Amino acid sequence: MVAEVMNMKEENKKVSKLFRKRWVVPSIYLLSAALILTGVLWFQNKTNDIVQPPVDEQTEQGTAVNEPESVPVQQAVEQIIMPVLDPNAVEIAKPFYDFHASAEEQEAALVSYNDEYYPNKGVDIAMKNGESFDVTASLSGTVVKAEKDPLFGYVVHIQHDRGVVTVYQSLKDVQVKTGDTVKQGQVIAKAGTSEFNKEAGVHVHFEIRKDGQAVNPVAYFDQPLSALEQQTEQQETNEEKTNEQQSDPSSTVPDASIGMART
Repeated sequence: MVAEVMNMKEENKKVSKLFRKRWVVPSIYLLSAALILTGVLWFQNKTNDIVQPPVDEQTEQGTAVNEPESVPVQQAVEQIIMPVLDPNAVEIAKPFYDFHASAEEQEAALVSYNDEYYPNKGVDIAMKNGESFDVTASLSGTVVKAEKDPLFGYVVHIQHDRGVVTVYQSLKDVQVKTGDTVKQGQVIAKAGTSEFNKEAGVHVHFEIRKDGQAVNPVAYFDQPLSALEQQTEQQETNEEKTNEQQSDPSSTVPDASIGMART
């Protein structure tokens, strides 16, 4: 027993001497760190070996599965504008004939030709000083007619969406031809005169026709084409009344729909 105790004391002395050396403690720390690092790397490798669930292609490309599809930005909708460069420099020389207007207003909207009176199916626009001016496209569209008429001067018709056609009469120096595509505000001609409405002097006769039926342009300025869809059956009745006011079919004068001459 005494011998064992003596041996233990000797071993303790050796250990104490060993730890007194400077390189022993740092060596132990390095060995411990190496063991810990080895354990961490081993654990990570085991984790990577676990089978991962499949990744959705759409998600992998950076698009969330439940993310709504993007909506394209709508193009700006054109609004009907007066067919002139400067609306403040012109005036309505003769208004549209409205069957619901007063007798005085209706009289002001009649066009006199060869001792006959015809309801104005558009508006006659003139400069306040009586001079000529540039006539522009009220809306973007395609020119479907560009020709000279013996009664109405040069005439231009432009086709638009929703069955809408804008009509320009009493023109001169026309700058477009049939088949041309024009942009809103583009100059198409200059204001001139016509045999049919000499009293208006230098002017442009402007109409808006929806499915062949004339509507009051002033009521739709600064409005989109969709506003024309709100036409009522009363307007169709008005058209029938206009037809009843036409002259003898054998006559060579134009009918009540300005811009259409009888043959």
